[in-house]
Amino acid sequence: MSEALRQLKNGEPDLSLSTMGESRLRLPHLGRRADDGSFSYRHPVLPQIVILSDALCVCLAVMACIAWQRLYDMPELSGALLLANIMAAGAFFLFPRNVPLLDIPDVTRLSAQLRYLLPPVLFGAMVFCGVLLMLSWPMGVTLRRASEWLVFVALMLAAERIVGTYLLHTDAVAHRLARRVAIIGSGPAALRMAARINAGMQRSFRLVGLFDDRGGKVDGTVEELVVRAREEGIDAVIMNFSPEEGGQQHVMEELWRLRGMLADVYVVPTLMTEDCHGWPVERFGPFSLTVLQRRPLSEWDMLEKRAFDLTASMLLLLALSPVLVLVALAIKLDSRGPVLFCQPRLGYNNLYFDVFKFRSMYTDMADRDAARQTSRTDPRVTRVGRWIRRLSIDELPQLFNVLRGDMSLVGPRPHAPQTRAGGQLLHEAMEEYVARHRVQPGITGWAQINGSRGELVTRDDLRRRVVLDLEYIRAWSIWLDIKIIFLTVKREIFSRNAF
Repeated sequence: MSEALRQLKNGEPDLSLSTMGESRLRLPHLGRRADDGSFSYRHPVLPQIVILSDALCVCLAVMACIAWQRLYDMPELSGALLLANIMAAGAFFLFPRNVPLLDIPDVTRLSAQLRYLLPPVLFGAMVFCGVLLMLSWPMGVTLRRASEWLVFVALMLAAERIVGTYLLHTDAVAHRLARRVAIIGSGPAALRMAARINAGMQRSFRLVGLFDDRGGKVDGTVEELVVRAREEGIDAVIMNFSPEEGGQQHVMEELWRLRGMLADVYVVPTLMTEDCHGWPVERFGPFSLTVLQRRPLSEWDMLEKRAFDLTASMLLLLALSPVLVLVALAIKLDSRGPVLFCQPRLGYNNLYFDVFKFRSMYTDMADRDAARQTSRTDPRVTRVGRWIRRLSIDELPQLFNVLRGDMSLVGPRPHAPQTRAGGQLLHEAMEEYVARHRVQPGITGWAQINGSRGELVTRDDLRRRVVLDLEYIRAWSIWLDIKIIFLTVKREIFSRNAF
């Protein structure tokens, strides 16, 4: 950690931060106290979790209310009262949400959550009354029943918010929800930004450090930043250096170096001087920054994709278990050695993992590092191996990789570290190759169903595969994954390119 950041984290004053520079960066707090110590930040997953939790709590509250009414007032609950309960719950769900009130740290503030929950709860109670009044219920009875609904819903939501606020204030959850930010730059502007993040944004953002190839009071070079992002995980990178260091051209060079990082990349707008009108601008705490690069999949997208992978892979393993057992027996009877073959592959976030496959080669000829790619008439392949490779059955154990979280059902196919195309390692043969690792690798993918599979002989083979993989990343959706799985069954199992 640099000396400048150490002083900031210890609360010591940084004398290099000029008052003039700090005043230029100070922006309105939108009505908050000057010592509030935080700025709003919308987590990509938390609002959806809160909305779903609210819906569940209201459903439970309505069920409890109906049970109460049947037990204490009306043993035979009338259809009108049941309809009123259901319609009131529906009104709560359909009421427009003021989602900014779920930003961090507003989601833990009593006043903000009262403003968020009170309108839909009151609207639900009004709908409850309206349904019973339209069915000619007396006003007194209607108000009593509506009050019961209101009390049950309010108590359930209050209990949910108390538990949720407690959890969000625990160190583990707060640390997980805060965005980890790194700054590229070492000049006065970068130091001022670092000071502002450490002084007033610690509940929403956590500063990893300053990085710059030019040295100074920094925590490492840009290359070391890329390594740290791979090992520790960084959510955002902000470029903030002086125009004298290269301006927009330097920004584009640094952006290219960060192309494989799983992080949103921003730059201060003053560095974007040419052809920058198409770049979006985003509020980042007190700063307005130009967005240069976003993660291909948001955390909510990744959660959705992971849920689909777990469900589908477990169903597939259950359905294919007889096939897996028969193939394992055939391999064992055909040649000596283990049934499964493990091989290191380069995957998500440029990290290595062991991929599982049915062994298709003789044990003493297996090439764990894939120094030599498998060819169509490869003598290393066993008799059973030739058939299971042709039918792509050798890939089925990778369903266990999906369950472990190493892989996804659909994504760019992972390659072994020593795989070459045109005599060069893949990342050397094509610089864009590393961008494939910004999503989880898959058992099948867009490139495979479009005929780009098998041995990589030339750089053109690699280029076509990378282009198709990047097309998939840009167009990702759950429906695209489902389409690719069905097309894999239809096309790839009988592909002539498999061997």
